[in-house]
Amino acid sequence: MSTQTLKDSQYRVIGYIETRSDGMQVGKDPQYRVKGYYDPKTNKTKDAQYRVVGEGNLLASLITSR
Repeated sequence: MSTQTLKDSQYRVIGYIETRSDGMQVGKDPQYRVKGYYDPKTNKTKDAQYRVVGEGNLLASLITSR
């Protein structure tokens, strides 16, 4: 599993995107709370309650929306 750290323009951590070995990505806020999931097989992004948010990888948008 690899983790990408997302930072704002002042280099403050705004979230993380973890990529699992199966390709699935999990978006988390700075406190490591799950904000959403991206499945590259279906090309859909889902929120923390597994509701479809949209097509494509929208995890960064989910993480930055408060």
